[in-house]
Amino acid sequence: MANTLVLYTDANFFSPWAMAVHVALDEKGVAFELSPVDLDKGEQRRPEYRALSLTGKVPLLVHGDFRLAESSAMIEYIDEAFQGAPLLPRDVRQRAQARQVQAWVRTDLSVIRQERSSDRLFGASSAPAPALSDAARQAADKLCAAAERLIPSGAAQMFDTWSIADFELAFMLNRLVAAGDAVPARLADYVRQQWGRASVQRWVALHAAS
Repeated sequence: MANTLVLYTDANFFSPWAMAVHVALDEKGVAFELSPVDLDKGEQRRPEYRALSLTGKVPLLVHGDFRLAESSAMIEYIDEAFQGAPLLPRDVRQRAQARQVQAWVRTDLSVIRQERSSDRLFGASSAPAPALSDAARQAADKLCAAAERLIPSGAAQMFDTWSIADFELAFMLNRLVAAGDAVPARLADYVRQQWGRASVQRWVALHAAS
């Protein structure tokens, strides 16, 4: 069908970027098809996939004859192209702040991503996590300090209503929480609230069934 919406994800459902787009579609209430790509078998390098994707990576969003790589672009497209609950705040300043958070957690804090794999968030590793390096501990402290500034005391989200930036911030914080690293109690509560959202748990269930 001309207007079919298809999300290509990794077949193991580990990718935080694919997860973010899946959560966005779910929160928006948009009907879509899921097409897993087996990265271990190199399916992302097949000519038919490279013909669809600008980057040859996952995720990939295809809407009829329109194609988008890069999850941040997909999320903004979903928010603007479809009716439903907004994924970003309506207030222009809050929306800019949400994008600021998204950009920051995606481009900074790489040492946390290196030492606290997202695999642990899905129960793929039960072994005790090794201690954070000094660089990772400094990055974790910076992340927690910023999160405490961003999330008002007693609030369940950063802004007046939930936004996809809450998911992305919580995902990064959950790398620490799932590993048993020291995280302020109210931030751990925030992570649990975000991780418990139905849209997030539907992705977790996909991984469990894979």
